[in-house]
Order: sequence, then C-alpha cells, then structure tokens
Amino acid sequence: MATIKVEDYDIIVIGGGHAGCEAALAGARLGFKTALFVINLDTIAFLACNPSIGGTSKGHLVREIDALGGEMAQNADKTTIQSRMLNKSKGPAVHSLRIQADKQRYHNEMKKVLELTPNLDVIQSEVTRILENNCRVCGIETAMGESYGARAVVLATGVYMKSHIIIGEYRAQTGPNGFQRANGISDSLRELGFDLRRFKTGTPARVSKRSVDFSKLEAQYGDEKIVPFSFSNDRLDIAQDPCWMGYTNTTTHDIIRANIHRSPLYSGMIDGIGPRYCPSIEDKVMRFPERNAHQFFLEPEGRYTDEMYVQGISSSLPVDVQRDLYHSIKGFENIKIMRYAYAIEYDCLDPQDMKLSLETKSVAGLFTAGQINGSSGYEEAAAQGIMAGINAAQYIKQDEPLIIKRDEGYIGVLIDDLVTKGTNEPYRMMTSRAEYRLLLRQDNADERLTEYGRRVGLVSDARYDAFMYKKDSIEAEKIRLEATSLNPTDALNAKLVAMGTTPAKKSVTLAELIRRPELCYSKVVQLDPPEVPLSEQTQETVEIDIKYSGYIDKQNKQAGKMKTLEERLLPENIDYSAISGLCLEARQKLSQIKPATLGQAMRISGVSPADISVLLIYLKQKGL
Repeated sequence: MATIKVEDYDIIVIGGGHAGCEAALAGARLGFKTALFVINLDTIAFLACNPSIGGTSKGHLVREIDALGGEMAQNADKTTIQSRMLNKSKGPAVHSLRIQADKQRYHNEMKKVLELTPNLDVIQSEVTRILENNCRVCGIETAMGESYGARAVVLATGVYMKSHIIIGEYRAQTGPNGFQRANGISDSLRELGFDLRRFKTGTPARVSKRSVDFSKLEAQYGDEKIVPFSFSNDRLDIAQDPCWMGYTNTTTHDIIRANIHRSPLYSGMIDGIGPRYCPSIEDKVMRFPERNAHQFFLEPEGRYTDEMYVQGISSSLPVDVQRDLYHSIKGFENIKIMRYAYAIEYDCLDPQDMKLSLETKSVAGLFTAGQINGSSGYEEAAAQGIMAGINAAQYIKQDEPLIIKRDEGYIGVLIDDLVTKGTNEPYRMMTSRAEYRLLLRQDNADERLTEYGRRVGLVSDARYDAFMYKKDSIEAEKIRLEATSLNPTDALNAKLVAMGTTPAKKSVTLAELIRRPELCYSKVVQLDPPEVPLSEQTQETVEIDIKYSGYIDKQNKQAGKMKTLEERLLPENIDYSAISGLCLEARQKLSQIKPATLGQAMRISGVSPADISVLLIYLKQKGL
C-alpha cells in the first residue's frame, strides 16, 4: 500500500487511555500542535477494569497530576458516584482518596475535554509504524496508509499491543472489552531495536444488579463529607450510590480446586507475567489454602446501567466454571453474568530502556508512558502520561526535562522505580515504596508540585494565585498558632476538659494543644479563632504540619542528606567497563541503565556501596 503524507505535528500521542489523554492535553496546553491517535474513539479514558479512581497511594498520584495541571482529578470530581477516604484510622501519610466513577460519563467527559482543547486533533486510526531518521523520531504511519510528521512522539498503547483475551480454552486476538487490538506497532518497535516482553492482567465478571440478593451482602456507603480530588474544587455535593461487600466460601474454593486444571494460569496457556498485588481468585485459593473465605466488593459501573463490577474475583476460568463459582456465593445464588471475567496478555517494553524523562535511550524524541512501561493502573498511567507530555514539549524547546525527585512526589518514586530498578511484573504504586511518605502526603501535593506545573506552563494565573493564597494562609496560621499562648485559667481548663483533654498547668500555645493526640485544629481554634476562617483543605495541612512537625523535620533531614548524591550528575558518555574497581555486575548494570545521577546509581540492583565509592573517586579524579 502506498503511503500518503497528510500533515505535520509537533507532538503525536499514540493511544487514548489515561496516559495518552494526559500526554496529549499537556502537549496541546503548552502550545504545541498535537494529535492524539486512537484505534477507537470509544476507548478514550476507558475504565477497562475497576470503574474507580484513586486508592492507597494511587490517590496521591491523582492529586500530584492535578497539582501539575493535569486532568484526571477534575474528571474524577465530575463523575463521582461514591467517595471514601481510605486509611483514616492510620497516619496522614497513608490517607488516600478513592472514588467510584460513572464509567460511561468518565469516558464522555474526558473525550469532550480533548475535543474542545485548542491545538489538539483527535484522530481514529491505528498507528502501525514509528518513523525515525538517524535515531531521531520523525513521524508515524497508520494502517490505512497515511503518514504524519512529528517532532516528538509519545507511545501510550496500554494493554493493546498484540493483546489476547483468554477465558478458559477460549483465546481471542482482541483488546479489552472486545475492542480492536494494536497489531502493527510491536513489529515496528522491534525494528527499532527494542526488546518486547509479555505481561498479563485480568478483570472480574460484570453482573446484573437485578439478580443480586443484597440482603446477604453488607452495604458500604460513601463518606458523609466528600473531599474533592482537585485542589481547584472546594467541595462536592452529590448523591452517592452504595457499594456492597461479601465473601467467597469453601464451596466456591472447592469448585475452583476441582477445575484448576482448566485454568489457563495453571495449564500453561498464559505466558504473560501477572500482577502480584492483584491476583485472580484461582491464585488466591491455590496460594492460600488455609483461607476459608476471600473478601470482595460489588460496585456500580454507573448511575444509568444495571452492570456491577465484582472487585476481588478476577479470573480466566472457563465460563461454566465462572457461573458455578459465582452462584456459590451468598447473595449471588441467582446471579446473571453480563460480561465474563477474562485475562489479557499484551506486549510491553523494558522501562530500563527509558531515561528518567521517559524518553527512550535509543530513539531521540520518542517517549513512552503507562502500561507499555510495565506499570499497572489508571493512576500510574496518567502520572507517566503528563510527565511524558511535558517532557516531549521540553524536548522540542530544547529545554531540560522535568524530573521529579523521590522526595518530591510519588510520581518521582514511580518513574525512578521503573527506570532504575526495572520490573519483572506489572508494577503497582504503593505507599511502602516511598522513603519519605510523610513528606509526600496527598494533602500537600499542591505545595510540592504546583511550582513545577507553573514553571512549565500548565498552571494558569488564576490557579496559581489561588495556590499562593492557600500557601500563604498555611504559613501565616502556623506562625499564629505557635505564637498564641493561653493562660491556664479556670475558664480555659473547663473548655479543655469538655474537649476531652487534660487541663493546662501553665501557659500553653495553640500549637501545643493541637499536638495533643485527642485534639484537632477545628477544636483548638474555637479557643482563639483566626480573623479569616481557613478552608477545610488548608486546615488539614496546617494540622498535619503542626502535629507531625518532629517527624516531618526528621524526614526533611534524611532527604537533605541524599540531596548531594541526587544532584551529582553522571556524564552520559562514561565508559563504566574501563573503571577499575567496579564489580562486573555493576559495570554491566551501569552501562545498561546509564544513570543520570549518583543517587540513581545507588538504587540500581547489583551496584554496591563499594561501587559508589569507586565512582566518587573516579569523578574526583576526572574533575567532574
């Protein structure tokens, strides 16, 4: 087929999932002529698995995307049908917002934003080839024989590259939910010298709401007070739909064990590596034989559909086994399955082939984001997407890329983990992966990252002014609370006792009272209110900063000690094989990954403290 040249763009984004949407919006909003190519417009921002946004650590990522000027938080707020703050009984470092979204509306709202964004064209066409000239990207070709020029390309194909849907012995060459897969791009990447890997993920069945006996399940309601995801929204007032909790049982597990030989996971039919932290129900049953029950949640897919999502019971077992195991669950005796559970295998890249900017090491101007990099999850994808879009723009401008450090954001932890450590299974963000969790709270994501969003050009004047007002309010209130003392009068002590705390024996500051475990900001300021009341979001940050100031200072000092190493640049042209004193594994790993800094080198598996000492001596000898 002859190729027809159609048009030139500054940035072309391939794939319209959560990574592609953020990348395309970032490029266009930064003033670059951008095109978003998708195989099917109906897959834009499609919630292929759980119709939810956020959760433990993932909620932090959504807040950080918002602080940088991204769209996911705004879209989540528009489409929320239930909202809950997770881990409220634990410390603020792990508080994480999670919302149930209206699946169809989430797609529609994001599609509308893309369509109305200046500088952005949305095109339905399968990209089959990436074009390069002298190891520099220069455009793309489509399955219909069209070519488009580009100065930078962002590859965000999700789970669509050569994907297979697997249910028992049934195998179909298709993407999620029956959407067409991407057939040609894998071969193009191999031609460019990339090694592809095969990963797997899965999803549970969708069932009819009318067929559920809810009297046998436990209702799970949303929080009475909804906390918005976006810092630009003060509050959300919506009616919330309930979710429901239930359990599998020994009968369910017996059905699975009796048919385990028919599971593609155990028969060898599935080659791809699956996510450790989101196992299928057959994996749970076989790996934990002592468990008599496994928890699941039944969640609505939207306000205007009867479909419900069975979180916690993903599977690739044959359809007859799926029917039997679902029917064995209390409340599901008469269940009607609308969509069967399935596993999906897909091609992806080794993230260690990328720089921290998410630009590939071998093809200049080619960026990657999302599940193609070995990650899992909508939020992880969107976080990479906005960074790839920003850095594609920085590349065109010949400016330094934006690199978020590990002590600045979960986005930094996510990308550094992928690029530096690599992954042999779908990577999932968790709070335990961050060394500085108390610094990287969801409530202060704007304080940490809005300046970066402003610097690159994604944060508007109005948004920045509101941020600065909040920031100044926080600092002013903390100073006031530390400076305001109350004398231990009978009247004060009567109020303190009424608040459930001990009387004051000497003068006490408002900050000291807030640090008492049984007191909070909203109670303490009743004793001496500020002239201008603070917003609930601002109050939360003030309280955490004061109550946990000692721990926060400790983590800041730890991060400061690492700063010297994190800022010590390593030249790209270092010949590690010629540095005597480095062990063989360190030479191989350093040559492969080409770390940008000494701090990044320290986190590479196989590079020991002794190897770092050798590198320091080498840099000193070379005057670097």
